[in-house]
Amino acid sequence: MKNPKAILSEWVRLMNAHDAVALAELYHPQAINLQVAIGKPLTGQKEIMEDFRSFFTNIPDNYTKMENLFEDGDWAILEWSGGGTFTPTGKSFTLRGCGFFRVQDGKIVLQRGYWDKHTWFSQVGVPLE
Repeated sequence: MKNPKAILSEWVRLMNAHDAVALAELYHPQAINLQVAIGKPLTGQKEIMEDFRSFFTNIPDNYTKMENLFEDGDWAILEWSGGGTFTPTGKSFTLRGCGFFRVQDGKIVLQRGYWDKHTWFSQVGVPLE
């Protein structure tokens, strides 16, 4: 069984391959993905997969670069940078963030992502609520 660092290395690879289905398969069927800047968690592989599909549709040239990857027990911590072009506005962006992933039995059961909503939305021309 893969350790949390190996799972996250695969996660980054699949993000860059824009493979929503394979990404969702890394998650436990009842996994929770909370992007703190958004506030509403996604629950389960299906919701997570649909969110990835939407993300890749809206940012087809998305890229993610692993800056640092740490492991502590069943947790992996990923510091990342990335960017792309937000097709609804045609504007490009770059962003940095951090994700905490709890992995059990080779599957992601919990993800918490931290990135600056103001920075992202202001670059792509989306008003903050």
